[in-house]
Amino acid sequence: MKRTIKEIREQLHALQGMTEEMATFVDALRSDERAGVAKLVDQFEKEQTKAIALRAKYKEMTQFEQDTRNEGYTMIAGIDEAGRGPLAGPVVAAAVILPTDVYIPGLNDSKQLSAQKRASLYDIIQQQAIAIGVGVISAQTIDEVNIYEASKLAMLEAVQKLAVTPDHLLIDAMVLPTEIAQTKIIKGDARSVSIAAASVIAKVTRDHYMEKLHEQYPHYQFHKNMGYGTKDHLEALHTYGSISEHRQSFAPVRQGALV
Repeated sequence: MKRTIKEIREQLHALQGMTEEMATFVDALRSDERAGVAKLVDQFEKEQTKAIALRAKYKEMTQFEQDTRNEGYTMIAGIDEAGRGPLAGPVVAAAVILPTDVYIPGLNDSKQLSAQKRASLYDIIQQQAIAIGVGVISAQTIDEVNIYEASKLAMLEAVQKLAVTPDHLLIDAMVLPTEIAQTKIIKGDARSVSIAAASVIAKVTRDHYMEKLHEQYPHYQFHKNMGYGTKDHLEALHTYGSISEHRQSFAPVRQGALV
């Protein structure tokens, strides 16, 4: 008696990761003349191709971590920030230490991911990471020291808040004033899994902050623009002026407040 489509789908799912058994089963399905089975096999093979590509990409993105471990380091923290460009809200940095053998499919620079994918990865990273630290530097401090220095402060705070002391830092395009060994990686959020994980944590944390801020100041549509200078945000600045969460040292804020 032939298996039903549902039974075949369940069998394929059960054989995930079992390469030889899975290949044998899929080969056998090719002789099944039912259109539904052919469609299922085609879908399954596309999913497998995507899964192989994701794993290859992930392996490529572990190269910096692997090289650093080969030098004798064990607690490697990836560091990244979110929120340098917005006109309002804090700059947020995250430091993440991942286990050596962890695999998080789809992990990438947070800017390349949908909000839904970031949220999903955020939860997985929270569950899988050895340690996570987050640093938040206010708009007032950004005005006092400039955004570049504020980003450094956020990163240093994130490192300090790690429950485990790192012995090496992988940092996205930045050098920090710390005695901890570090590697500056240009576009690190797309080249290192640890930095990519930090970029997701930082971005989602900051987005949550701005969504909460929207509840207090709905005129500025922070839940949509996250503090960036969108048309609606600039129009609100023109109409209502700025608030304490705006970065007064940023030209569009000054100009909006003066109109």
